[in-house]
Amino acid sequence: QVQLVESGGGLVQAGGSLRLSCQASGRTFSSYTMGWFRLAPGKEREFVAAIGESGGRTNYADSVKGRFTISRDNAKNTMYLQMNNLKPEDTAVYYCAVGKTLYDYWGQGTQVTVSS
Repeated sequence: QVQLVESGGGLVQAGGSLRLSCQASGRTFSSYTMGWFRLAPGKEREFVAAIGESGGRTNYADSVKGRFTISRDNAKNTMYLQMNNLKPEDTAVYYCAVGKTLYDYWGQGTQVTVSS
């Protein structure tokens, strides 16, 4: 059974940092694209960042570019999101997702709250 488990969320002041992790199990995802999305109250789900199979190709939403860094460790079947200089508007539930052409598998999410 495929499972994605996010961790690392929490409460942080504006300007602070958090590092999210997404641990995958049930299958090896080294040949899959992995991504992060977020859902804030009253808003639609938003793409945050994605990383290709080898980790050499990354893509970011304009709103997080220069502040967030996505990475992966295929040996550990784990993806990360380093979030620096956090802003109150980054407050959301963050989800990891994995897929080939579409994101087929999703985690349950981890809450990130940034206070001003």
